[in-house]
Amino acid sequence: MTHQPASARADDAPYWDAALETQSREAWQAQTLALLQRHLQHAYYNAPWYRASFDAAGVHPDQLRSLDDLRRFPTIDKRTLRARQDAAPPWGDLVAVPERDIVYISASSGSTGAPTASPFTAQDFDEWIDYEARQFWSSGLRATDRYAHSLNFSLFVGGPCVLGAQKLGALSIHAGTLPSERLLFILRQFQATAIWTTPSYAWYLGETAIREGIDPKRDLAVRRIFVAGEPGGSIPETRAGIEALWGASVYDYYGLSDIFGSCAGMCEAKDGLHWAEDHIHVEVLDPATQAPVREGERGELVLTTLRKSARPMIRFRTGDIVSFTSEPCRCGRTSIRMHGVHGRLDDMLIIKGVNIFPSDVEALVRADADLTGEYRLVVDRVGHLDRLTVQIERRHDDNGLDAALVHRFGGHLKAVTGVSAGIEVLAPGTLPRATHKAKRVEDRRAHVWA
Repeated sequence: MTHQPASARADDAPYWDAALETQSREAWQAQTLALLQRHLQHAYYNAPWYRASFDAAGVHPDQLRSLDDLRRFPTIDKRTLRARQDAAPPWGDLVAVPERDIVYISASSGSTGAPTASPFTAQDFDEWIDYEARQFWSSGLRATDRYAHSLNFSLFVGGPCVLGAQKLGALSIHAGTLPSERLLFILRQFQATAIWTTPSYAWYLGETAIREGIDPKRDLAVRRIFVAGEPGGSIPETRAGIEALWGASVYDYYGLSDIFGSCAGMCEAKDGLHWAEDHIHVEVLDPATQAPVREGERGELVLTTLRKSARPMIRFRTGDIVSFTSEPCRCGRTSIRMHGVHGRLDDMLIIKGVNIFPSDVEALVRADADLTGEYRLVVDRVGHLDRLTVQIERRHDDNGLDAALVHRFGGHLKAVTGVSAGIEVLAPGTLPRATHKAKRVEDRRAHVWA
């Protein structure tokens, strides 16, 4: 796929690729099916593990005649990637190209196990960066911006996304994970107009600026903040809090190292995250039955690559719990939209039979003007029963209102989630501040729910 250079687009052009981004749902589905049929053939005939797994399941790429037929093919997950990487080091036998064709490797953080490598051919890499430029454009970034890329560059798949901003024409500052005071100095010196980081760090960096005597709204030029890595960017209360702190517009992005950087992101309408449907086919499935959920309902995100030749990912179970809509966006784009990540299967808590995610609590915490916005869920087991305690911080040092805070917040939590929890009010600054992904759950049980 070829695209006109950014210099050929006027800054007020609404789309990076108008014909693609505004095509009908029927056209999207026809394009997906054609790409998928070719991609399954590539995986079957070039990746030893896919051939073996398809044969074991009694399926063949020739049998894919509709998108529904994909459900006959086996799923994989992170454990599969690790096992195949260990079985055929260093990249694993899901790889479908010779090593001479691989030009770039990213790796997962290993936060839930051994890091897994994600290889790219030159074409894979170029198409990924073109998509990042398209996504930045949809969020309003332009060639006149000064963009500070404040994500980890060390093997992290989010690092090269900065090249999408450069392809778009923006002046790009490869800041990386600098100490907060140094990053604030750079933002101020170069008057950066846009940054990308995690929601937790955007909050922390804004608070740090204020402690350093810097008013983000007055002393800095940041007017767009792209966030990813945590659910917060799609939680209206969290997004509004960051926007109020910075006087900037916040856009949520979603990506995963096992495919490529950001795969979905908010346009300027900020009504869900537009998906890269010309690169990835999306399923949202009931985690227990593997049946598709109805549009708008929560289910597990399952992804299949359509173009990535180095390592195809066929029906990859991400563990992320999401919901989707296919209704057209008011921006005019017709790709499906994800209403953020509600949580992860491995972060889901089951308290007295009720499922609860950290993101459910975050919306309540960030909406309460008497709280700092920081929180932690602590789970322990008393006898044979699980007990949830939500730790929150009051905004002011005066603890005279703690009892009222406990009563009010506990009531809101019960009304919204159906869960009764102990509420512990802490002094401001008690909970740790995250400089990357915040850890919101402390599970003290001897045996955690599977």
